[in-house]
Amino acid sequence: MSVSDNDRQDNPSLSSRSEISLCVSTSLHARAKRRIAALVEEVENLKQDRATKQRKTTYYVSQGRAIRRMVVLYTPIEDLIAENDRRCEDGEAANSSLEQHRLQRGYIELVKALPWFHDKLANLDHEETEDMLKKLKRGADSARGDDTGTLKELVASWVNIEYRPPSLIRPDDKHHRGFMNDACGKLLCPAEWHWDDPVVRAGIRDRTTAFIVSENSWPLFVYESYEVDARNLERGLFKSKLLVMGFKAIFTSPSSANEVDGEGDGTDIIENNQRARRRSDQTKVKTCVASIIGMRKVTPRAIAYAVCQIRFALSNITSWRAVDGDFDYQIFWHNIVDFFENPPGPAARDRVQELLEWWTRQAIDFQKVFGRNHRQDLTPEVTTRMSVNALAAQRQHMEDAAFDSD
Repeated sequence: MSVSDNDRQDNPSLSSRSEISLCVSTSLHARAKRRIAALVEEVENLKQDRATKQRKTTYYVSQGRAIRRMVVLYTPIEDLIAENDRRCEDGEAANSSLEQHRLQRGYIELVKALPWFHDKLANLDHEETEDMLKKLKRGADSARGDDTGTLKELVASWVNIEYRPPSLIRPDDKHHRGFMNDACGKLLCPAEWHWDDPVVRAGIRDRTTAFIVSENSWPLFVYESYEVDARNLERGLFKSKLLVMGFKAIFTSPSSANEVDGEGDGTDIIENNQRARRRSDQTKVKTCVASIIGMRKVTPRAIAYAVCQIRFALSNITSWRAVDGDFDYQIFWHNIVDFFENPPGPAARDRVQELLEWWTRQAIDFQKVFGRNHRQDLTPEVTTRMSVNALAAQRQHMEDAAFDSD
């Protein structure tokens, strides 16, 4: 209802308010409907923002599950970023320390595992970066915890089957593992000693200075057939059946670990593949961890991760930690990675490559999930010898020769 001229004359204050507001009168019902519509829109926007944040959280946490398994077991992601930034600013790598080289290799592996990470990092502000790293760490630690729980039970059952100890190891208990248990103690025993020697057993259990178990020794469980050649400590290293089973339990599935038949170079790969195909025909295959995190071949850091997880499963330590008595897991992990990534020369590098190829053959589920895809091996050195690039080089050579003849 509009305000009449008589009303304005009878009530000057009403006239003054109307002239100031300049409102065009609308019904109370219409205004209420518009307010409700605006509030509904605001609520929907808040829901969308919350859903977007939740999707981001889920994505980062999911992506973070690859970090402990494929990149670094203990080193904070912030340290990897800081080292890469330092190199970008200083432009020097020659004078870097061993630790700095390790950090940079870690950053490169991080970008390989999470191809989107480097560009994403450049486009986020400080708070967004902290939030992303926090969620990645949550996923990384969650995956490590899941694998620890899985291997706690599986390793106990495998050791019981392999060694048939008088008192079986309980899958849900770790207090009766470690060096106080003969079966676990033998597998954990440093390669340079003989567990069957009563003096060695007593010295290790009493933690005497003559028998210090540290990260500077390779444990027996990483060797093929759990036997060591003192004259050639590299022979059979990282080829044990227990290690392959643990790796497959982590990166393919616990059931696939039972497909491991034999160990070392004599493993019947054809029979293993046939067995895997028969099992896949009979059962529904879930998406394996390797597929989820994009692992298409076995890497040194994945092997190092599996070794550390199995060593922890054999120990009597009940909660994950970096140091177990005199044994430092972080240094041990670096020792394994350095064995693969920092060989002393080309001969050792060739042996490392052969070992990694052997590992990829053991992981038969990779072929089942991904097929035989070797695009990551198409290095510039390889592609230059292929016919497309070879033809391009020949044409350029003929072009140069024609120019010189003129």
